[in-house]
Amino acid sequence: MQLRLTVAFRQHLEGSVTVSGAKNSATRVLAAALTSEAEVTLRNFPLALEDVRAKMAFVAAMGAELTPDHAREELTVLARGLCCDCIQDFNLPIRTTYLLAASTLARDGRARVPYPGGCKIGSRGYDLHMMVWRQLGCMVEERPDHIEVTGRLKGGAIDFPISTVGGTENALICAAVATGETLIRNAYVTPEVRDLIDFLREMGAIVSPEGSSHIRIQGQGGLLRGATFSIMPDRIEALTWIVLGATSGGTIHIRNIPLETMRVPLIHLGEAGLDLFLNSASALVSPACIGVHGLQPFELATGTHPGVISDMQSFFVFLALFANGRSIIHDYRYPERIAYVQELARFAPGALSAERGRIIVHGPVALQGAEAASTDLRGSMAQIMAALCAEGRSQVDGVEMALRGYNNLPAKLAQLGCDIEWQEQQQAAPSLHGGHRVRAVVSAVPS
Repeated sequence: MQLRLTVAFRQHLEGSVTVSGAKNSATRVLAAALTSEAEVTLRNFPLALEDVRAKMAFVAAMGAELTPDHAREELTVLARGLCCDCIQDFNLPIRTTYLLAASTLARDGRARVPYPGGCKIGSRGYDLHMMVWRQLGCMVEERPDHIEVTGRLKGGAIDFPISTVGGTENALICAAVATGETLIRNAYVTPEVRDLIDFLREMGAIVSPEGSSHIRIQGQGGLLRGATFSIMPDRIEALTWIVLGATSGGTIHIRNIPLETMRVPLIHLGEAGLDLFLNSASALVSPACIGVHGLQPFELATGTHPGVISDMQSFFVFLALFANGRSIIHDYRYPERIAYVQELARFAPGALSAERGRIIVHGPVALQGAEAASTDLRGSMAQIMAALCAEGRSQVDGVEMALRGYNNLPAKLAQLGCDIEWQEQQQAAPSLHGGHRVRAVVSAVPS
């Protein structure tokens, strides 16, 4: 299936929106919840995210009992029947399967880990995870359709050659149920990783961060206890709504913002001329937030937290389209993250150019209706934003990618006054994300 988004007129956004639980925390915490045989309740859980739904389906196939409460945005997890032999289909669109290894290693001394997206990789993407399992006393064998891990987890020293979020998460969960002490060096502690640490502590793990890149864990030698935990709000979603509010000309009240995790991005927004109305956990974005001289051009580089992370890159590029002059956005961490720029440029011919690691934007631009195709999750959302802010008819294909990272996106846009029709169309070949593609149609009336 494919979802198409068509906008007939520029949208005027008004209303309030609540930021959901963070995707990059929820999927990790769900994996960690499986290291208990007691009941675990996860609050502020983004149940409608495509990535979360895929992970939940896979976890249920492993034998876990999952009880979602959509009204309260909660998920109850009971993993007493978990086993790796229950896995029959290894061809799955799930990128963080490695985080599930600890739960079955702690039970049976064995784990079967599917390759990401069902694709056999030779496996630079998995090298660091295999290193984690080996350093903690396990044997690792690459099979044609999965990785086989055997042995009992024992504490050890893990020295990452590069800072890695996924490797840090895997090491944390494995070390929590291992026997003995583990020291992780060159760990990458993002806000979402800190959320995982807080959750493991709630389950009885002893985790002690030392400085900004060392973590010491006293392993419990087995499964952890049950817990109730609230997922942190999504900082990337929060930034998305702030930028959309600043560029759409409407007034948006954004609730449940994790402001403590966004200090540097907010500084950059302020230097670009956006003076937000803030309290401890919410923001009001309106034309009054922009001074008489309008938004100002800027230059920034994305990198690691606490700076502007690469997932935020496309939203600063979109903001720059409305700034009075030339802006430059560098991405040194993921320099190839520029494919979406060509599609976004369809709404602003001549305003955008990109080369490896650098995007140049010439603003301000009156966005014009265009037809574009999604290339990635964050780029897809930037194109949806462009369609909402453009004059004339716009169409964006493949916006199921945005649904991977934005919980209840259709409902939230409707809440802000967008008249949207979401159309699903069959396609001959399945997509990478769940066997369907999504194309959203926005039919709007002039405000």
